[in-house]
Order: sequence, then C-alpha cells, then structure tokens
Amino acid sequence: MPIAKVRGVNIRYAIYGEKGPMVALITGGRRGHDEFVPLAQKVAAEGYRVLLHDRRNTGASDVLIEGEDGEEAIWTDDLYELLGQLGEKPAFIGGSSSGARTSILFYLRHPDAVKALLLFRITGGPHPEARLPENYYGQYIKAAEQGGMAAVCDTEQYRERIAANPGNKDRLMAMDPKAYIAQMNHWLDIFTANKGSPIMGVTEAQLRSIKVPAVVIPGNDKTHNSSAGRAAHALIAGSILHQLPITDQDVDLQPYDQWAPLEPEIVATFVTLMKKVEAGTA
Repeated sequence: MPIAKVRGVNIRYAIYGEKGPMVALITGGRRGHDEFVPLAQKVAAEGYRVLLHDRRNTGASDVLIEGEDGEEAIWTDDLYELLGQLGEKPAFIGGSSSGARTSILFYLRHPDAVKALLLFRITGGPHPEARLPENYYGQYIKAAEQGGMAAVCDTEQYRERIAANPGNKDRLMAMDPKAYIAQMNHWLDIFTANKGSPIMGVTEAQLRSIKVPAVVIPGNDKTHNSSAGRAAHALIAGSILHQLPITDQDVDLQPYDQWAPLEPEIVATFVTLMKKVEAGTA
C-alpha cells in the first residue's frame, strides 16, 4: 500500500477507482481508513476515484504528538499536502463524525481545494461534549501521569498503532511524558474551545461562512444525534439535508459497520450532488 511522506510524517493511503473526479473520504474517531473501503468501492463504481488515508496518529501512519494547531486542523493540512503531491486539488471532501469535522475544517483552511462537502454523522450537543474529550485525550493524559509512556503504549489505541506500524513504539517511548501530557492538554483545550456550539469544533459563524455545495446526512446515536445534522444543514447556506430511513437510538455510539446496509443510499446521495457540481448546476 502506498506511503507518502507528508510534512515529515509517513502517511498510508489508497486510491479506489481508475478514472473520474477525486473524492477524499475521512473516517471517524482515530480509526484507520479500512472501514471505509466498501464505501469507497461503491463510490468508485459510479465513476470516481476515492482517496482514503490513515491520518497521522491513526491506522498504520506515523504517530507524532506535536503541533501548535489542533489535531484535526493538523489532519487538514496533511490532507491538503497529500492531495497536492498527488496533483488532485480541488477535490470533493467528506467524512463521518470526526471525519466530517475535519472536512469542514479543511474547507475553512483550504477553500480553494474543495469542490463540495459530503458530511455524515455530524457530532454535536451536550452528550459528545461530555464524552469525547475523555475518549480522545483525557484517558491518555491519565495513563501518562500514572505510568509514563509505557502506560500510554499499553492502551488499546496505541497498541493498535504500534501493531500496525512498529516504529510508533520507538517514537512514543522517546517522548518525555511531561511533553506528551502538555501536548495532549493543548489539543484538549483546542478541542473543547467551542463548547456550546451545535457542531463540535466549529462555530456557527464558521458554518455560515461555507460557500461550496454541501450535503448533510444526520446520524442516529447520542454522539451523532440527528439534531446536530439538522443544525449543520440550517447553518450551511444552500446545503442539502438527506434523512436516511433511520431513527435516533438511545446508545452512546452506533458503530459505523452497522451503517453498511445504508451505504448504497449514502453513495447515491453523494453522487447526485457531485454530478451536479461537475455539470455546474449545483
């Protein structure tokens, strides 16, 4: 599988499809790109090329715990550089959950590189605001405080990163635990800065500033509640809201693989917008 050196970090990526416009899709959480392979194959079958990649600190890409910007902003700049290396700007940009947030941030930082936004399983509201900071940062800060970098490496998330890319262990173990804790607290502060916004990590003003075509497909669990998707649609001028035949579930998180039966409808929704954009009628 191809590896690109992006801003000093080895990024694993794959492209599905032989011809057509480029679509970059971003998975949620800190999960690798693999869970989107079936989705990418379906989009590619409609005449597109789909770029999937493991963001830094995810999948089999390098772990690098540093940077003044927030982690998701760093991901946007990495993707911008990767698309540039591939000669594929502008592109359709989209994703689920943290991938949707990253897609929005990508537009805010690099509007010249975006043809349209394909957003689904938007995150927002009090429940994810309470749950995700601990999930993404708090638990790892505690591990470092209690057992140093060895304890960090022994968490499930980092065990997976090391198994996928053994060099990650050396990089992590070379870190001063105090520096790791300081960086994670810095990212945590940025991640929680817009508390109270209907969409995590993005202000209402930023959502209103989006000027490219967009489609929003709401989620259906307490982390990706449908009201967050509807709020995003209301704030992104001219966006399309597509409601899948699902209802909100009283669970913290519905794993993405449970959405597999919905992928044909998701793909059809995305393709409809992308064809209009390519035809100049969106």
